Amino acid sequence: MKIDKDSYGDLALVFVLAAFAIWACLRFVQPRWLAWTLTAVVWVFAMWQLFFFRVPERRRAGNGKLISSAADGRVVIVDESYEDEVLGRDCKRVCVYMDFFDVHVNFWPVSGTVKYYRYHVGKHLLAFRPKASEDNEHTTAVILTPDGQEVLFRQLAGTFARRIVCYAEPGSEVQAGEQCGIIKFGSRLDIYLPLDAEIRVKVGDHVKAAEDIIASLR
Repeated sequence: MKIDKDSYGDLALVFVLAAFAIWACLRFVQPRWLAWTLTAVVWVFAMWQLFFFRVPERRRAGNGKLISSAADGRVVIVDESYEDEVLGRDCKRVCVYMDFFDVHVNFWPVSGTVKYYRYHVGKHLLAFRPKASEDNEHTTAVILTPDGQEVLFRQLAGTFARRIVCYAEPGSEVQAGEQCGIIKFGSRLDIYLPLDAEIRVKVGDHVKAAEDIIASLR
């Protein structure tokens, strides 16, 4: 199993604390059935954290025209929205919400060249709220496709997310379906597309990063 390279420290802390908690349960808790029950709970939590930070192998369905989901999760918004940070125009927007049980590594949604990247300090509102895209801690990256179209990709922190990692570097070439970072704990991914893009998902759909196509460019 491959683990996200930016999560080794988090996992080391989790397993050290889990080992201490298991030792304390077996050493001090009575009756024994309760000690073993608590031990099992701690072990399950540690294994969940290992699962949470894994980087799954995915079939890459996206390219310079087909936009793949950047995250595992549920589509919570499909609409038209004015993007005022970089693009300065109305766009089609698709937002995917990740809960605690989704893989939280992120993948580039389209192939092209990173044209813009910026990290923004912000609040930690519930990630599925519409205002989260403006007020929450987030990153913004714009990818220029081979035929000159711009796709904006935004990682949003949620209530419990306290760290966003993005590998975007202006001028670098990226491929759809390659890992581009991670958001730790419940959070959201927004993708802004040209108005003539064909959206292929609807609110409520569950999508898998890199493998499910959410839109296609004209």
